[in-house]
Amino acid sequence: MSRSMKGLHRPESTPYLPLRFRLSCGVIAALVLWAGFVLLPSLVPGYDGVRQTISEIGEMDSPARLPFAAMLCVVAICVLLFAWGLADVSARRGRSSAAAYLTGCMAISCAGVGIFAYPHPLHGVFGLSEFIGYQAPWVLALTWRREKIPRALVPFSWTMGVLLWLAIIANLSVLDFHSWLWKLEKPVYGIIQRLLFFTWSLWLAGISVMVRRSRDVADDAA
Repeated sequence: MSRSMKGLHRPESTPYLPLRFRLSCGVIAALVLWAGFVLLPSLVPGYDGVRQTISEIGEMDSPARLPFAAMLCVVAICVLLFAWGLADVSARRGRSSAAAYLTGCMAISCAGVGIFAYPHPLHGVFGLSEFIGYQAPWVLALTWRREKIPRALVPFSWTMGVLLWLAIIANLSVLDFHSWLWKLEKPVYGIIQRLLFFTWSLWLAGISVMVRRSRDVADDAA
């Protein structure tokens, strides 16, 4: 097959940002995110991770505001690079890139949450926009449902999609301070919120590892 024909079936990688590196950025994003969640609260006197939200780490006038914003911007860049790589793999396999675009939306949300610190009005807007990115797991499972390699990719995405929706429902209690669910969760809401981020970042890291090891990137020219 000629080079021109190969190019029709296999998008070329940029020599500056190889496909393997872009796919690895999913794991990097998850590690940076949780390193920030664990280390940055130490900069905020009296912060209680069990009761308080993550946004309160980097809120206005917080000593951790700038490191928190920088951390989320780094996560956003890594998520965007991973989404770019996932879109390339989707094209190689002839699958929908919808999950890649939804994952890319999470990059915008992360950057917005970090830049517009709580209680800025746009902080809540970007925070709610994260629900768009949270749909990526089940969309990937649905659009790649006939994909056999890697074998665990589809069932893993279905599982994480269900867990994400359960975590989303639990977190929606904050919209009604008079509900029985909020009264139940209020003393440990910091943990409830972190479960949502943990579930999504676990999916991101898992898919990053699985897709990076697939046959589509084994012969990455870069």
